[in-house]
Amino acid sequence: MVQRYAYDPVFFALTLLLVGVGLFMLASASMNLSLLRFQYPYYYILHQILFGALPGLVLLVLSARTPYRFWKKAAFPLLLVALGLMVLVFIPGIGITHGGAQRWIAWGPISFQPSEFLKFAFVMYLAAWLESRVRDISSFTLGLLPFLIISGVIASFLILQPDVGTLSVLMATAFALFTVSGATWRQIIVMILVGGVLLGVLAVAEPYRLNRIITFLDPAHDPQGVGYQIRQALIAIGSGGLWGRGFALSRQKFSYLPEPMGDSIFAVIAEEIGFVGSMGIVILFIFFYVRGIHIARGAPDLFGKFLTTGFILLIVIQAFVNIAAISGLGPLTGIPLSFMSYGGSALALTLAEAGIILNISKTKT
Repeated sequence: MVQRYAYDPVFFALTLLLVGVGLFMLASASMNLSLLRFQYPYYYILHQILFGALPGLVLLVLSARTPYRFWKKAAFPLLLVALGLMVLVFIPGIGITHGGAQRWIAWGPISFQPSEFLKFAFVMYLAAWLESRVRDISSFTLGLLPFLIISGVIASFLILQPDVGTLSVLMATAFALFTVSGATWRQIIVMILVGGVLLGVLAVAEPYRLNRIITFLDPAHDPQGVGYQIRQALIAIGSGGLWGRGFALSRQKFSYLPEPMGDSIFAVIAEEIGFVGSMGIVILFIFFYVRGIHIARGAPDLFGKFLTTGFILLIVIQAFVNIAAISGLGPLTGIPLSFMSYGGSALALTLAEAGIILNISKTKT
């Protein structure tokens, strides 16, 4: 029997806490770049609040009030919209190229990264698809093969941009979701082999990707070239010590650390609030994951279970891949830290995902 409850207060509190901590740390990490580019120290944090946090909170409220079964009907149309937006990044005058990658769409002063919406739509579509195929998941022709074909289509759009970091996170989430839906050990091995071969080919296809792997294996490699970012990040993390230099007192963010408000923000966090503070953030993500899985287990149907699990994995995998990469525990990927890195569309859609999970938490068997 399905019953209605209040929204999960623990998950809601963890979400708001992560947003609050993220905005607090972004205000410090972005201060120098704001001054250099706009002669105003709070440009980026205000932009994040106006185009990320506030729209995200609106989306959180709306998605929390929307019955989550609505998203099963909307999943395929939303995926088509997401793929259409991914095509737009390659159209001159609409798509923006930055650092050799075509990942953004611009409308006047507002820019948007379609891959963020693609992640949202693909997880939603995959949850709906897995529910409809749950009895056939163990079959190669009805389960694994169509899953690999769907994933391959999605992957091709990200490879063309190129955005291998987002590709890795999204495919890891998809493979994990397929696994928990009832995959056999043989299928899991096949997925690992396919994923490993794909990442290996992509790594050697571009010199900068291969250099990132070499730098991961040898952090001292080319410290003024390909190893510069990780070297500066490790200096920042080491300088923070146990308790940190203090809020806004990072030195590495001043023209030393590349992307201090983007994928390197965790290094700034570790420098300013130290090992204790940065581990507190790691623990917050762990609690966020545990509570999300708790909600997934109490969902009244498979779609709710898969949707909650998929969104939780997407957010947490991205967070830990970022933290591992910037700490030297994995190759640099260039993906942002969930809830904390600069990017309005990413924050807004993450909050929309949290809202959907809150709606699922209201309905239990």
